[in-house]
Amino acid sequence: MKKIERQRQFVQDHLSLFRCPNCQAPMAKVEGNSIYCAHGHQIDFNRHGYLHFLNGAADTEYGRQMFLARRQLLSAGLFEPIVKTVADQLPVRPQTILDVGTGEGTPLRQLAALRAGCDDTLIGFDISKAGVTLATQLGLCAFFCVADLRQLPFNAGSFDTIMELFSPSDYAEFNRVLAPGGRVIKVVPNSDYLAELRQLLYGTGQANSHYDNQRVVDLFRHHYPDAQQIRVRYEFTIPAGLQAALVEMTPLHWGKGARQLTDQDLRTLTSITVDVTVLTGTAEK
Repeated sequence: MKKIERQRQFVQDHLSLFRCPNCQAPMAKVEGNSIYCAHGHQIDFNRHGYLHFLNGAADTEYGRQMFLARRQLLSAGLFEPIVKTVADQLPVRPQTILDVGTGEGTPLRQLAALRAGCDDTLIGFDISKAGVTLATQLGLCAFFCVADLRQLPFNAGSFDTIMELFSPSDYAEFNRVLAPGGRVIKVVPNSDYLAELRQLLYGTGQANSHYDNQRVVDLFRHHYPDAQQIRVRYEFTIPAGLQAALVEMTPLHWGKGARQLTDQDLRTLTSITVDVTVLTGTAEK
């Protein structure tokens, strides 16, 4: 079965999850190369097999090269302990999982591998067409789409779990699409996240040389007062030749005052600190 046929079949089998971004009516049918809502609005599958749910052009600076670099590092294991911690928060029974800001999809693929045999239903979305196009190439039994965090193209109560790594949040939308008792698992960077790279780019004393996640954590706890909080911190040895990809995969090097790193600078990046907090909150039952 071709990729686009697999994607159409996935949507057909899980049509009850989707709603129209134009009128918010439930999607009613898949016919030919299109999906139709109850009011007749039509969205076509593109040649990569995904659906584009945005009403207008995407506003993102994240391009193909950034996502290719990210895939190199993540495939080498950069986030594996984080994904393992996320997996540990999930029950063994089948879950319908939404990956917010899925990018090129590697964390969702790694989560699926850790939960092989759980029979999960997996959907990832991102605002970036470049990321989603790469995600569809993974061969993962999942559906990827381009969508807006602020107006999710999914029906109320559709998901057991929302996973979010380093992405913005819209908790009103999250709570709408979560089933009663469903969980949000959000990963946020701590102050030492990629500290060695920050030091090279900014030295000390600049705004981008330090990160404080307290406001993000406090907002999460405001919405989920009983949230659990787990710190995950480790050193990752950067595989030879991937130092430049590490710089490319993060927007850190876009910041005001960032140095242009030399080859000598890159050679000093032999390992990198990964320091994050995994927050898990539960929707009201």
